[in-house]
Amino acid sequence: MSIVFLLIGVIIVIAFLLVIVFNRFVKNKNVVKDAWSNIDVALKRRYDLIPNLVETVKGYAAHEKATLESVINARNAAMAVPTDDINAKIKAENQLQQTLRSIFALGEAYPDLKANTGFLDLQQKLNEIEENLERSRRYYNGTVRENNTYGESFPGVLFAGMFGYQHFDYFETEEASRENVKVNFN
Repeated sequence: MSIVFLLIGVIIVIAFLLVIVFNRFVKNKNVVKDAWSNIDVALKRRYDLIPNLVETVKGYAAHEKATLESVINARNAAMAVPTDDINAKIKAENQLQQTLRSIFALGEAYPDLKANTGFLDLQQKLNEIEENLERSRRYYNGTVRENNTYGESFPGVLFAGMFGYQHFDYFETEEASRENVKVNFN
């Protein structure tokens, strides 16, 4: 009889541990998705601001059509990525970030544009959005680190496949966007 109670006790302990591990996977995934939703809100604000920024620049730098089109194309590509595909969204956002930097380089090259209050206002709003994105990105990356560490370490790694563990990519700035933007006027 004592062996039966011992077996029942072991089964209960194992079941309890499985529930704890499962709940940790669920919690980590939900925290990452919540952190991503903060980024998504800021990205939508950025998407709404970009057409106004492009229209303002068009009047001053009409011959920079390729630069303006690349910004709009990058915006449209980023908007087309499904919100729940976080890893693909990160790649698209890094591309958009790079093209946005080229618009501000145009602002430096055109003194009249740089003095335009509408452009300055849009630039200020975009800077605020970018600062909010940076804070949200840091929080998101912290939640991703916790999620990925748990899924790749013991005991999580033992049950990752069984419980549908999802690895998330960090939202980091690509190396190309860390370089200075060069504007070449021919």
